[in-house]
Amino acid sequence: MTTLKSKLQDDLNAAIRERNELRSSTLRLTLTAITKEEVAGKEKRELSDDEVLKVITREAKKRREAADAFAQGGRPEQAEREKAEGELLAGYLPKQMSDEELTQIVAQAVEEARAAGAEGPRAMGAVMKIVNPKVAGQAEGGRVAATVKKLLAG
Repeated sequence: MTTLKSKLQDDLNAAIRERNELRSSTLRLTLTAITKEEVAGKEKRELSDDEVLKVITREAKKRREAADAFAQGGRPEQAEREKAEGELLAGYLPKQMSDEELTQIVAQAVEEARAAGAEGPRAMGAVMKIVNPKVAGQAEGGRVAATVKKLLAG
């Protein structure tokens, strides 16, 4: 078992002992998503910590989107629960990159792409290819894409 997955399992056991319903249900759902990912495909496999991190990121994003949907649908108590679950999962993710750090990395990538001959809005793909490996797990894709568009337009 990977270290991140075993940490989730240990935290789940502790939450159950403490009778912390929010924490235990959130971790249970996340571990289920991880298990589902492990058995997807032709044969069962053990996920690496990076793959487990991707699953946690995906689960946290689902919670944020659900919180927004519940808030717009006039269900504030459900939105609060989803937001709390998302924050709980965010504790397992690496620290998010600041806007300044992200802008700096994207600006370097834009320069590299322009040096390679990519210009204008079509350079978006080239820039994203350079930026994504550098910010993996530290900045959300939508945030990265918005920064790239802003710098390419400017």
